[in-house]
Amino acid sequence: MKQILSVFIAALLLIFTDGAMAQNPNKASEVWISDNGDGTYTNPVLYADYSDPDAIRVGDDYYMVASSFNCVPGLPVLHSFDLVNWELIGYALSKLTPIDVFDKVQHGKGVWAPCIRYHKNEYYIFYPDPDNGIYRIKSVNPAGPWSEPLLVQPGKGLIDPSPLWDDDGKAYLVYALAGSRAGVKSVILISRMSMDGNRLIGNPVMIFDGHKDHPTVEGPKIYRRNGYYYIFAPAGGVSAGWQIVLRSEHILGPYEVKTLMAQGKTDINGPHQGAWVDTKTGENWFLNFQDLGAYGRVVHLNPMKWINNWPVIGIDFDGDGIGEPVRTYKKPNVGNTFPGMTLPESDEFSTPELGLQWQWQANYQTTWGYPSGNLGFFRLNCIPRPADSANLWNVSSLLLQKFPAPEFTATAKITFDARYKGEETGLVVMGMDYGTLSIGRTNAGLEIRTIVCNQADKAGKEEIIATKPVDSSTIYFRVQVRKGANCQFSYSTDGENYTTIGNSFKAREGKWVGAKFGLFALGNSIVNDAGSADIDWFRITK
Repeated sequence: MKQILSVFIAALLLIFTDGAMAQNPNKASEVWISDNGDGTYTNPVLYADYSDPDAIRVGDDYYMVASSFNCVPGLPVLHSFDLVNWELIGYALSKLTPIDVFDKVQHGKGVWAPCIRYHKNEYYIFYPDPDNGIYRIKSVNPAGPWSEPLLVQPGKGLIDPSPLWDDDGKAYLVYALAGSRAGVKSVILISRMSMDGNRLIGNPVMIFDGHKDHPTVEGPKIYRRNGYYYIFAPAGGVSAGWQIVLRSEHILGPYEVKTLMAQGKTDINGPHQGAWVDTKTGENWFLNFQDLGAYGRVVHLNPMKWINNWPVIGIDFDGDGIGEPVRTYKKPNVGNTFPGMTLPESDEFSTPELGLQWQWQANYQTTWGYPSGNLGFFRLNCIPRPADSANLWNVSSLLLQKFPAPEFTATAKITFDARYKGEETGLVVMGMDYGTLSIGRTNAGLEIRTIVCNQADKAGKEEIIATKPVDSSTIYFRVQVRKGANCQFSYSTDGENYTTIGNSFKAREGKWVGAKFGLFALGNSIVNDAGSADIDWFRITK
């Protein structure tokens, strides 16, 4: 009965927590499904940029959070019953604070590695903003609403917090330092914390120095088991690092250290920071990420075992006590079987809410665009380009989502109402290099154009690759992404016959995030009534 009730509650959350989830709640992805349908799964379980994952189990439910940096809404919250099939149930932050700062694009800043915990019937998320300090939010429902961010500890360079409410009535917070802000790194610190999680008490204590053998140690997650304190942490850097674990009978140490997972002979580079979770059947699992460049930091699930009170993650093929990550493995035994689930990708724009896959580059402003509900489209307004911006890098009003698979096709149907010369709308594949396919108004009328911009983060200039006049204001825009993040644009005026335009280009990651793709509408200046683009639908297919 309890199992049935849990499934029923999850179904209600799916329907009611956000209108966008009700559009096609059972529609499976056409481009990536980790669950093989035969009792096994293939990594990554999420082929999308959910970096620095942390997760917990509460009863039959698993909840995951991840970094979101400057993207808004921020701090995604995901749910699963089996650790393989995940749904995105919402975001903990509708805006980033300080609001005046994040009303403008702040690439690579914002929400770094968060940590989610369940304590006394409440969900807590501690997250760092490396330029401001460590924040805490809480909720009685992981789907929200969440409390306003509380600055637990101000400070520059404080990152990767993880709380522990101990059995002796004391609470602690473990965290690390970002060299880019603090000027020092490769150490793990611990501080006493008030039981309500509102503030830190006294001075921090260094409990581990990784400079000699485990440089760039970060992302600590603290747990207690069998009389020991354990701190799981990655070291060695994102793309080429390894996982270590610290163990001590006393929370302040001294701690023993052991490497518990590394790439070894696999093709899964730098298995990086994550979360230990268990099942009600007694199994242990570890969620971590792999850096895939333009595809972002994708989420892997690895088996974990305890041997002599030490964990081993992955499979220890050579018996040296260090596991290697798995590619395909049997699914966790969670005591039941649950239906498949994939993350949202396509959007018909037929509800009062945007699909949860969409994020902006800064805090959302009403004038950028809005859903039309039963009218069945999303309207983007031709917002003026920032006067001091050389390209799209610092344009806030880009509507973007994560790459969902190694290969996919994205198609959008757009009707353009251009009122002024220089207004344009279309598709963008965004990163430190980017490409666009758009329709714009010129003195001669409407034209299709493709643009490529290299080193956008360093004020690189846009280069027009190809142009072609068109008569229709309704255009079907398409980008095909193939292995290696190679992208090719095409367009159609009838939705059936597509014309390739421009050369293929290689997508590139952004600042601490993978490449993104989506929609934009821009103009050259502030006017009384800007032009607009009505996005009828946006579909992801093979």
